[in-house]
Amino acid sequence: MSRKLYELTAADENLRFSPYCWRIKLALAHKNLPYETVIWRFTDKDAIAASGQGKVPVLVDGKTVIHDSQAIAEYLEAMYPNEASLFGEAAAAITRFIKSWAEDVLHGAIARIVLPDIFSQLHPKDQPYFRASREQAWGMTIEEIAKQRETAVKHFKTVLAPLRSTLAAQPFIAGTAPAYADHIVFGALQWARLMSSTDLLEGETAINDWMAAVLGAYGL
Repeated sequence: MSRKLYELTAADENLRFSPYCWRIKLALAHKNLPYETVIWRFTDKDAIAASGQGKVPVLVDGKTVIHDSQAIAEYLEAMYPNEASLFGEAAAAITRFIKSWAEDVLHGAIARIVLPDIFSQLHPKDQPYFRASREQAWGMTIEEIAKQRETAVKHFKTVLAPLRSTLAAQPFIAGTAPAYADHIVFGALQWARLMSSTDLLEGETAINDWMAAVLGAYGL
């Protein structure tokens, strides 16, 4: 197969937890494009050297190598216009707002909860890198972050309010069918759901139903 997606994994190769990779997995399914997954870990920099940087997702489509989830989505939209649009009823400008909210607000709220859980599930070779890079970014140890979990969960529940109210009024963020705006937020919450040691979406009926509907729409 000429299309490959490099995807972040934990020690368990079946635990694929990157929110950005999930965006692209859903985008490829949305476009009905087959692909091969290549497992990747934080320290496997050489495997994606052709992309000119060190993060996933990286999509190799024939001779084309693209990195960054937004760039990949825009590439798929431009290269495969005959398939269903990734942006659907939600215009590209509105989708950019959803992207900013997810990355500036939602990701931070999730990370404060799940960083210790991620650390415990990583392959041992990735743990020193993860600890050093995250502790430098957060200005505290992983153990100190873990002690703030209860407060972080309460904040996360507050952050979910606009999503909760939106999905009470319509089936998908993008309207009547999922589009890339849904993929962005789904990726974040799938990250939380897969990596958290507790169920962060317990009692969130509308959000859980929406996540099931997104997966169901693509047969995943």
